[in-house]
Amino acid sequence: MISRADPVLLLVGAGHAHLGVIDDWRKHGPPRARTLLVEPLDAMLYSGMVPGWIAGEYRASELAIPLTPLVEEAGLKWHRARLVRIDPRKRIAYLDNGETLAFDICSIATGGAGQASDVLGADERLLDIRPLGGFIGRWQSLREAEPHQRRIAVVGGGAGGVELAFGFRNSSHWRDCGVTLVTGVGGLLPDHATAVRERVARELEAQGVAVMREDAVIRDGALMAGDRSLEPLDLIAAAIGSGAPDWPTASGLPVDEDGFVQVDEHQRVCGFEHILAAGDVARRTDRSVPHSGVHAVYTGPVLAKNLRRLLGGKPPRRSYSPRFMDFYLLNTCRGEAIASYRWFGLQSRWMRRVKDWLDTRWIRRFTRPAGR
Repeated sequence: MISRADPVLLLVGAGHAHLGVIDDWRKHGPPRARTLLVEPLDAMLYSGMVPGWIAGEYRASELAIPLTPLVEEAGLKWHRARLVRIDPRKRIAYLDNGETLAFDICSIATGGAGQASDVLGADERLLDIRPLGGFIGRWQSLREAEPHQRRIAVVGGGAGGVELAFGFRNSSHWRDCGVTLVTGVGGLLPDHATAVRERVARELEAQGVAVMREDAVIRDGALMAGDRSLEPLDLIAAAIGSGAPDWPTASGLPVDEDGFVQVDEHQRVCGFEHILAAGDVARRTDRSVPHSGVHAVYTGPVLAKNLRRLLGGKPPRRSYSPRFMDFYLLNTCRGEAIASYRWFGLQSRWMRRVKDWLDTRWIRRFTRPAGR
């Protein structure tokens, strides 16, 4: 129950879902509550444009959503720190700068954690797509180097791995580098239609990207695909999905076997109706919702409405359904995109223009004043 006239809402993380909440606050006015944001970064980065950035199609600044204007417009109090843990029963959050914050309602959208070293093994050449800020920062420093071989292995057969392979193959800095995509035994784009997989396979072949359908592991300093060594390599880029951070388990929140926070159809944490979670840190118990930026984006407005109801003393009603949202545009980084929707696969320059329009429109949504 909320006992204060002006309850405290704590937003942990400025992930894609929380950007939707902040955008709702600034456009429609904040609810009658004090909203606190805990986020250590000054800007959030949009993963959908990273392959194009690697290929020189975008500047790094075009991927960034500065938080200061959003926080000011939405009337949030910003704590530039990282959450260490929360006490869900006492309703206290503990930050890495020593602060403690009391809250009435808490919403979590921190994103997932990198898991490449845990899954593949440790190697100084390993570059995990998560966290995205670390990936971009390290690639910015690596790309100026002049390695002898310029050979890159991309591990991960999903959409993220495919686009990274296209991006590196067309890198504006490591030109004509050799790229191998290691998909794992699940193969190329296992969750997409046959027509899409065939079209992507043809484009990979046309660009000279080798595809290996074996599981990858780093053993004795070498990246292995099955029993075959892929050495020598200058870089091992991993896009193998999101892992769970450690702090939800340490906080006593209900988590599944993989460590993700368990939430119901309204994004409420199971057993704690005053705590909501969305995006890669959470996992729905009522249905399967893949960990993907597109789903986090569409969850944002639903989360905002449910939070408004909770702050008004009412139970949440909205539920995000991924139906019809599994629409992907894969950037080939050569002026075309491959559309994937249900059993359709279409490749064209027009689709690339559509993808650019959608991506840049999403960025502009948060980088323009709310009244424009």
